[in-house]
Amino acid sequence: MTERPDAPHRRRSQGLAAPGRVKEVTSTANPIVKDIRALAQKKHRDETGLFLAEGLKLVIDALDAGWEISSLVVAKAASDNPLLQKIASRTVALGADLIEANGKVLEAITRRDNPQSAIGVFRKRLTPLDALRIKPGEALIALDRVRDPGNLGTVLRTADAAGAAGVVLIGETVDPFSLEAVRATMGSIFAVPLARASEADFLKWRRSTPALVVGTHMKGETDYRDPDYGAKGAVLLMGNEQAGLTDTLAESCDTLVRIPQAGRADSLNLAVATGVMLFEARRGVLKL
Repeated sequence: MTERPDAPHRRRSQGLAAPGRVKEVTSTANPIVKDIRALAQKKHRDETGLFLAEGLKLVIDALDAGWEISSLVVAKAASDNPLLQKIASRTVALGADLIEANGKVLEAITRRDNPQSAIGVFRKRLTPLDALRIKPGEALIALDRVRDPGNLGTVLRTADAAGAAGVVLIGETVDPFSLEAVRATMGSIFAVPLARASEADFLKWRRSTPALVVGTHMKGETDYRDPDYGAKGAVLLMGNEQAGLTDTLAESCDTLVRIPQAGRADSLNLAVATGVMLFEARRGVLKL
């Protein structure tokens, strides 16, 4: 009988603390492969609470950050790699299953040629919005309906680099646990507190925070370098790639700012604009 990919979690939740098992899989028709491949679809990620992290670096980052691993798929051809062996042993010791697969199976799971030697199946983790507290000198990013997984992944990576207090996804956003978004974070998804909220819940939370809420907007009349971001901490509210901020979110801001431009481009990419805003907000804190 073949177990679902979330079986190790269910065993642990039932108090059955036991080492994971080692399985060899050579066929893409194997039910284990089908279950893991299904995690490419948001529906199955939502149903199981699981997602994929591709590459040994991402797997190590997740384990080091304490994320729960359900299973680890490794390339049998690379099984003599000492680091891969170490991570495989660590995975089994944690009670997760180790799946040794050939190249064809790895390609099927990742839907790409030349896949990496390790693919981790991890349990999703989100931070409750109410748990996010912003202190003076800190900055938090709030993204309104971000739709591009590459943009979201890059924002999370930038947030990690700048030491942001967290990232809040507002409304109907792209799934941060899609394979594309996780890849783009380069492992930073495991380091940055991430919350999701409806617009109404975000506005309720916003009313309770003393932080300065700064929104980027085409109607902004303030240079983005002018606000005092550090005094009370800051929430950087960034709009949807095409439509910008909703009117309701824009009206909730303490100030609306713009990033001056000299060229013919009429706007910046969302991830680039967020990076510019975040590093300005953190300028007084970041030191070489």
